[in-house]
Amino acid sequence: MELPIPRPNHDTQPYWDAARDDRLALQHCTACNKVQAVPRSFCGHCQSPDLVWRDSDRQGVIASFSIVQRGPTKAFKDYSPYVLALVDVSEGVRLMLNIVGDDRFEAQIGDPVEIIFETRGNDGFKMPQAKRSGAK
Repeated sequence: MELPIPRPNHDTQPYWDAARDDRLALQHCTACNKVQAVPRSFCGHCQSPDLVWRDSDRQGVIASFSIVQRGPTKAFKDYSPYVLALVDVSEGVRLMLNIVGDDRFEAQIGDPVEIIFETRGNDGFKMPQAKRSGAK
């Protein structure tokens, strides 16, 4: 069974369009200079609608992680076990991503990671994932 694909909406479409091009795009508020990880039509800090999309350098650090032994749905059960992590990206936001790669089960808090993109489905949809770029 294939893993699920999110359904983009008006606020999230630019994020998913960038992911399709192997880019991690984050919203930046031009009013208060904050970056937000969750795409929306206003700044979560100052409520300004003055947001722009900027590409991330796709670098981060594992802040926390868990090895999921039993997936919540049939698709994730077939994919289990997998490593789910909170990743602090260099732009100052935290993302929840899967750690992928042969060394994923060796993940440690503080490990540097690179955001990569995994193709899902047949139409070129891509999901951001994290790959360890070196052990602590």
